[in-house]
This record gives sequence, structure tokens and C-alpha cells, in this order.
Amino acid sequence: MTGEMNILPLPPTPAPGASRPQVPSGELLKLTLPLEGLIAAGQSAKAEVLSLKQTDQTFELLLKLTLDNGRQTTLQATSSQPLPQGTSLAVTQPSAGNLAITVQQAIASSVAALTRLDTTQLPPGTLLQGKVLTSQALPQGSNQPAVYRSLVSLLNTAQSGSTLSLESPQPLRIGSLLSALVSDAQTLNFVPLSNRQDQLAIAAQLATQQGRQGSLGALLNALQNLPADSDQADTQLRSAIERLLGNLPDAQQLSTSRGVAQALLGSGAFLEAQLATGNPGQASDLKADLLRLVAQLTPALPSSTSLNAILAASTLAQSLPNFVRGALGTLGQLASKPTPGGFPLPERLLQSLEGSDSLEQLLRLAAAAISRLQSHQLASLEQSGRTDDGRLLTTWQLEIPMRNLQDIVPLQVKLQREEPPEPEQQPQNKREEREPRQALWRVDLAFDLEPLGPLQVQAQLIQGRLCSQLWAERPYTASLIESHLGNLRERLLASGLNVGDLDCHLGIPPQGPQTRLEQRWVDETA
Repeated sequence: MTGEMNILPLPPTPAPGASRPQVPSGELLKLTLPLEGLIAAGQSAKAEVLSLKQTDQTFELLLKLTLDNGRQTTLQATSSQPLPQGTSLAVTQPSAGNLAITVQQAIASSVAALTRLDTTQLPPGTLLQGKVLTSQALPQGSNQPAVYRSLVSLLNTAQSGSTLSLESPQPLRIGSLLSALVSDAQTLNFVPLSNRQDQLAIAAQLATQQGRQGSLGALLNALQNLPADSDQADTQLRSAIERLLGNLPDAQQLSTSRGVAQALLGSGAFLEAQLATGNPGQASDLKADLLRLVAQLTPALPSSTSLNAILAASTLAQSLPNFVRGALGTLGQLASKPTPGGFPLPERLLQSLEGSDSLEQLLRLAAAAISRLQSHQLASLEQSGRTDDGRLLTTWQLEIPMRNLQDIVPLQVKLQREEPPEPEQQPQNKREEREPRQALWRVDLAFDLEPLGPLQVQAQLIQGRLCSQLWAERPYTASLIESHLGNLRERLLASGLNVGDLDCHLGIPPQGPQTRLEQRWVDETA
């Protein structure tokens, strides 16, 4: 979310003798637990809102009710309108399941919510931090921009504990933390948080996943070497294994654009997004195949086998969709650029159990493989957000096991799209002269292909101009690639690309946030 947030203005002050604004007649609070005879007929009681929580389009309230005899009790109720914490109400009880607001104060949402800031206590430039309590889309005309109203509980300054009523051009995620600078009594400027709670949660989950994960090659090789006549593998398990191995792409498939697109979609990185939309879309999916394999392996194990630690990784797969959706929603808001995660993920082999083809060992390897795919997904989230100069960075990191003759070569891929910041407003004549903004694409590849050994490729593409750097860990391979760069350039030119630098280096790419691929090989102003 970008831009300003406006504090809702105060309602007009009524003239002496004028009636106060009224809450619509018949406004009801629905009790969570119906209580008959709570308030006597014809009488009213005072109520105070202790807490507020939004659920979809309704609001859950915790009320402290004070009866005429002084007795107090707490009640849970729901409302169609947000009533901020501290709001005072006078209520009656028309039925066992409802409370009706009968005493109409100044607009209820303005009673306890701040509608302007005291700039003597909070001068312009003051940093406010708060937690979003509610978020509602306001009705607008067909040609009007969207406006969202939110209640935000302040967490710092002398106004800590107060509630602000805000309007913003984009929705604020309920429960998220935000920071804003005071512009004037009615306006706040949103700024990114450097240490977002959600980013910390992603980083912590990523560290846990990387401790569980294991290389895909270990599982796939074990499945390939499983004896065909093994009495441990029943028909359904054997079918799950054949499906997993049969769906792996080969080098020929990955030599075409259509084949690459299918392999990317079937890598498991997009399984949760497809399930969330109710459209699987892809016939074969690596993570789905792994989950089927785990489902077939678990019942076949002896009942005495203790695999709580092993199954922890595979169990997470069931909860990951909600986690990913929440994290993606968070990254839709402004966020400071996080520290990039490691790429490529190093090879990691689990310690072998007795009998390398045992079902228990296969389950351990399958759970570790699922965790490895999830590590790539979480690394994608960790590396998505806004850079310090306002560029929007989106990352997709994944791994594709590729068949190469009798071998299976895991191909690690990272795609990044970097969109330039929104241009500043300029006069119409200058705006027409401005060149259209172009996104910058980065592609990282890492694989170990015999007899070439470990290879890494980094490429950048913008406005049809491609630049690439290659790294080989074996001197012979580096020399071989260097001798074929001219042929590679010709083939790229023949495909319609404008080719810039093409270089090959011996070793591995520079590591760390200061030396990774941040230099711009493409002169974007040329």
C-alpha cells in the first residue's frame, strides 16, 4: 500500500439546542450466547466496548455491561459496524439473542476513535506505530477509486492505546503492524517497517525448514533403485512411485519454451496458489506427487515405528497453503527489502537407516524432499517486497528434477521481476516524452551435470537486451564454455535478442548482499 492515509474528520458540532446525530433506528448487537431477561423490559443498561475483532464482514465485540443495580457482567456480541474499544453505549434487550442501541450519542464510531491528531503533542514528522483492527471497503461510484476504512490501535507515543479511524486507497491487512509519519492533524504518510513481524515469521520458518530439508536426488535415486519385486511396495505405492518418476521432465522437454513453462508450473511452487483458487490447472505437480507418496508410505509402516519427527515436515504441507496465502497478502503491502536468502540450496543428505530401501527410510527422504520444496517457496517470499529505492521485487525460487539419460539432475531456478518505482507527477507535455517503464528480469540457474560439474548461470533481461554471466567450478568446463560463447551469442541474436555481455568465470558467483548480482550490466538510460 502506498500514499497517504486520511484521519476521518470530526462530525459537525451541533448548534445549541440541536439534536445529536442518531445511530440508525433498530441497530442491533447480536449476542453470541442468547440470554433471556438480561435487561428488564422498559429499562436500559450501560455498556462499554472492551475489545474489537473483525471476522469477514462482521465484528466481534466484548462488552462490559453495567445494570441499574450496579451488577456488572461481560458479554460477547457481534455487530455489522465497528465500535472501537472504549465506546460507551446504552442498550436495551428486545429479545434473548440481541441487544439494541437505544441511547444515540454522537456517531458511535467517533466516540472512542481519534478523528484528528493534536499536533502540539504529535508534531509533523512524528512516527506512529499501530495495529490494524478492522478494514472495510466503502461504497464508491463506478468511476471512483476504491477507498477503505480501518480502525488502528496506536502502540507508541502519548496516544498509545487510542484508536485511529483512517481512510486509505488500499486495504490494510487485519492484525498487521504499520508505521506512519504525521503530516498534519488529518493526514498520515505510510512508511515501511524495517523489521516486519511477518517477515520475521517467514525467516524463522525458513530456518526451521532448511533444517528439515534434504536433497531431491537422494529420494529419487532411492526410488529408482527400489527392487521391482520388493514385497514392501504394494500396488498403490508402486503406482505413486511410477507417477512421481514418470512426471519428471527430460532435457529434450526443457529445450522448448512450452516444455519449460510446463516444468515451472509443475515444480510444486504453485500448488497452494492453485488449490486456493480451486483450479489445480496442472496435471502433474511435483509436490502433489510427493504428498501422494507420503500418503501411501505411512499406512504401510509397521505400527511400532516411531516417526513423529519424520512426519513433522510432511504434516506442515497441510498447513502451508494458509501460511503462504497470509504471507503473500502481507507482501502485497509496502515492505522493506529483506535480506536475500541463500541460492542455490546446498546438497543435503540424511543419515541412512539400516536397509536403504526400507519404507521408513523412503518416508524420511520424502518428508525431507517436501521440506526442500517449501524452503524454496519461503525463500521466494523472503526475497519479495520493495527495495530501498521503491522498486517492487517479486521472486520465484524453485527446483526441477530433470532426467539426463539414466541420471536425475536437480535444476534450481530463481526468477526475479523488478518493476521501477512509480514516476513522479510531471506536466502533461513532459509526461508524453517519457519512455515507457520496463521491468527488469533476472534468472539464476544452478545444476551439477556430469561431466561438466557444478554450474551456475545469472542473466538479466530488460527492453529486449540480454546479459549473462556463467560460473564453472572445473577449469576444463570453464575453458569449454568460454570457447563456445561466440556460438551462444549468434544463437541468441538469431532468436531476436539484443545481446550484451556474455562472460564465463572459474569458481562460484560472489556471495553476500554487497557482492551478489546487484551491479547493472544493462545501461537502462541508454
